[in-house]
Amino acid sequence: MRETTLVQVADGVHLVHGSNTNWVVLSEGDAAVLVDCGYPGDRELLLHTLSEIGHAPEAVVALLVTHAHTDHIGSAEYLSRTYGTAVRLHAAEVPHARREFLDQVGVGEVLRNAWRPGVLPWAVHALHSGGTADARVTAPEPFPDTAGPLDLPGRPVPVHTPGHTAGHCAYALPRHGILISGDALVTGHPTSRVEGPQLLPVMFDKDRERALESLEIIEGTAGDTLLPGHGPVHRGSIARAASRARAFAS
Repeated sequence: MRETTLVQVADGVHLVHGSNTNWVVLSEGDAAVLVDCGYPGDRELLLHTLSEIGHAPEAVVALLVTHAHTDHIGSAEYLSRTYGTAVRLHAAEVPHARREFLDQVGVGEVLRNAWRPGVLPWAVHALHSGGTADARVTAPEPFPDTAGPLDLPGRPVPVHTPGHTAGHCAYALPRHGILISGDALVTGHPTSRVEGPQLLPVMFDKDRERALESLEIIEGTAGDTLLPGHGPVHRGSIARAASRARAFAS
């Protein structure tokens, strides 16, 4: 494991850099919550980093999902079936997690963009990591459609940020000034030549206009630390980070 794989961001908050996707571990005493869990091929690293933090897999009381793309829910069904971990997400994302439909970039779209720098190496990595595997979740649970924190370790506050997918959700940690932004706002990606806060390339978004509107939602989020689904931790105003990404995308 690289030294930079597991990053303690705050007390009880760790960011894990998987093979190409990040996830977050929220700890409170002996209990933990995962926010996303990487590709299917990241499972060994997922379990290892939990152990490094001091948690057995059984200690994970819930997996919170930002969105149901395979690189973010690769071990969700495994955790649910093996350890009874609750898989919780926005109600609009539940049918996506069940694979009643799949709003994920397809092979055809990838091939049409194969000329772009970084796309082919990213695609090869995605294939090797299980990016086309069936990652459906049998029993995903919607969290309550009410404002405020979830009754879970870290007290994460869901922030609906649609566009990348219809039910995409970021999670705020107001006590720490942190936003876990998933793919609504990232800081890098193998297919992007841009560094710093940005949207993913257009081919990855279901609805680009809504993704831009969600940046306005993020601009209203207080805090100074961004934990993205892809790329490094961003230190600095979350509002300014979202504004920068929106200006660049426009």
